[in-house]
Amino acid sequence: MLHPKEMGAAIAAAICLLSTMNCSNQKAEETGYIGPSEIKVESGKMTAETLLSFGRLSDPQISPDGNKVLYGVSYTSLENNSSCRNLFLSDIDGSNKVQLTRYAKSVSNARWSADGKEIWFIQKGQIWKAPLKGNKLGKKIQMSDVPNGVAEFRLSPDGKSLIYISTIKNPLVDQPKDLGSEFSKAQAYATEDLMYRHWDHWVTEIPRSYYVKSLDEMVRESNSIDILGNEPFELPSEPFGGMEQLDWSPDGKYIAYSCRKLSGKDYAFSTDTEIYIYNVADASCMRIPMDGGYDTDPVWSPDGKKIAWLSMERNGYESDKARLFVQELSEEGGSLKLGERHELTADFKYNAAGPVWAADSKGIYFNALAEGLQGIFLASSDNDFKDSRIDRITADDWWFDFDSPWAVKDNGNGSLTLLTGYCSMDFPTELVAVNWSPDSVDYKQISTENEHILSQLDEHRTEMRYIKTVDGKDMLTWVLYPPQFDENKKYPAIEICLGGPQGTLSQGWSYRWNYRLMAAQGYIVVLPNRRGTTAFGKEWCEQISGDYSGLNMQDYLSAAREIKAEPFVDKIAACGASYGGFSVYYLAGIHEKTFDCFIAHAGIFDEEELYYTTEEMWFAEWDNGGLGRGYLSGSPWSNYAETVRHYQHAPKIKVENWDTPILCIHGCMDFRIPYTQGMAAFNCAQMMGVPSKLVIFPEENHWILKPQNALYWHHEYFGWLDRWMK
Repeated sequence: MLHPKEMGAAIAAAICLLSTMNCSNQKAEETGYIGPSEIKVESGKMTAETLLSFGRLSDPQISPDGNKVLYGVSYTSLENNSSCRNLFLSDIDGSNKVQLTRYAKSVSNARWSADGKEIWFIQKGQIWKAPLKGNKLGKKIQMSDVPNGVAEFRLSPDGKSLIYISTIKNPLVDQPKDLGSEFSKAQAYATEDLMYRHWDHWVTEIPRSYYVKSLDEMVRESNSIDILGNEPFELPSEPFGGMEQLDWSPDGKYIAYSCRKLSGKDYAFSTDTEIYIYNVADASCMRIPMDGGYDTDPVWSPDGKKIAWLSMERNGYESDKARLFVQELSEEGGSLKLGERHELTADFKYNAAGPVWAADSKGIYFNALAEGLQGIFLASSDNDFKDSRIDRITADDWWFDFDSPWAVKDNGNGSLTLLTGYCSMDFPTELVAVNWSPDSVDYKQISTENEHILSQLDEHRTEMRYIKTVDGKDMLTWVLYPPQFDENKKYPAIEICLGGPQGTLSQGWSYRWNYRLMAAQGYIVVLPNRRGTTAFGKEWCEQISGDYSGLNMQDYLSAAREIKAEPFVDKIAACGASYGGFSVYYLAGIHEKTFDCFIAHAGIFDEEELYYTTEEMWFAEWDNGGLGRGYLSGSPWSNYAETVRHYQHAPKIKVENWDTPILCIHGCMDFRIPYTQGMAAFNCAQMMGVPSKLVIFPEENHWILKPQNALYWHHEYFGWLDRWMK
């Protein structure tokens, strides 16, 4: 709400804006439209309401002529308990920004037509297009009528064909309605095989991808060709796979895709996803044989002679090193032939992500988390990748996380401009230009979506600190201090326990665990990159598998004790989600008065029950001590020493030592870590006489996504901390 003295200026600005909008734009603003927030921040203090007011910028797309950028921004209405995403357009340097749509229903997957004269997008589960006239979008036209809806699509390079993702019935899960109208009011799921649920939904349908040869008519089932034919598999793979798992060849003759061609128990225990090449002319298919773990994100080179992708070596290990590969291709007699294959990151100790080809097909840009920061790198070669080098494009002392570039401009003098997104713990994603030459690199932010909110917030200080572990190693630990921090005063602290367990506490921005928000409430926020984090090489990452209760717990205690020894720290809490929740539950039994308060969200409490009830079995199979040694090697009845030790050190074993206040939060739709885990932990705390509270969200999954639920989550989170820490 605006302050009264600012209302006049705001009204004048609104009248000026309306006067510049033509009739078509006025008609395009629908009843229920959600626009940018006009929140007024009181006294510079960031709140949960402030966090939910930020515009969420995503999916930038450069125009065919390279002069414009199309992107979407999602705005949230707490009053309506909903969000809505609309489209924006600007020049490539961020100037001349205009809002293209003002719909009440979200727009996603917006793409340029090949000639740049139309914008294609998804709304209400179908594909639409609209002409772009200058900086205005004309009347939209529906281009698909697919009964199960369209999740995503990708136009062919010439704009005459497309591929799209929809769903079919899962043959492994039945419902009463499948038998006829006499069961029309019955609700049940029946299966005789794994895996029958994923993340937050019962797998009654599975995703499929379709090829449409001509766009001269509306896209329907009748003119759509299932790329998998009669094969009963997912394309793309659940739960998070999307159109990034499929890519057109530059000539539109082939589609590369990633698929795990397994089902049932084989699917549940495996990560063996392969890269396939589909010939649109005759529906034939060939595989790039890797026979390992995840092979994902295939991308054709601009010259059409190579495919790059990401590959994990070991089947069943979802956090194996993500390597960057290139496969050479040739065409003989109308058929593709596989040539040499090259691994580009064999001597690069970090995980590659988001590969993007250079225009000359001699290099691949990608991003990687390296030493606690996500940067952009270039793997390049002058001899078709028979050997290659890797250079870091972004500076290693920039405290930001960069996405892979969505456009790269060769400036003609040995320098490049990379257009990408970046964020930090201080601000959400914005568009940025990275200017690189062999001698220097700098950056310039080219969008200011949230400047009107950020400019109202008090600044705080962030510190990169290295803490000694019990075995003498240096552990990168980020520390955020409250605004107006005074080292002569006393402050409570929060130590964040990372989920995963593999992952990294970098400079990312989160709408759930937002560290700037925590610091704004008067807390010192401590973020240790303990054993198991992925940005410090293989040894540091893999130590945690089979040793959940070991060195990484000591890492947490080392960080907490060093921070608590500071004269300006009063009390310290441990808070975390998922594996971070496991860490909280385990630390509660071993911390010996180190911590003064605990909060666990979606945490693992009983390892045996989790093995029996989680959905993706490969995760529990490997990390519970199986370590890839064979079927059921990570099960509760396995005799491997690491597995036996793992189950003997579950958090529930130490519950008799609990004596510190604890808050347990869980979502009922969380199928990765079922909500009974949170209930069990709370019940034990109650029975032990420990001050405790249980918060259950019946309609939320592993995350809390609905706006008012998210606001309530923050209310409970900070309420519990303030109660025991201040």
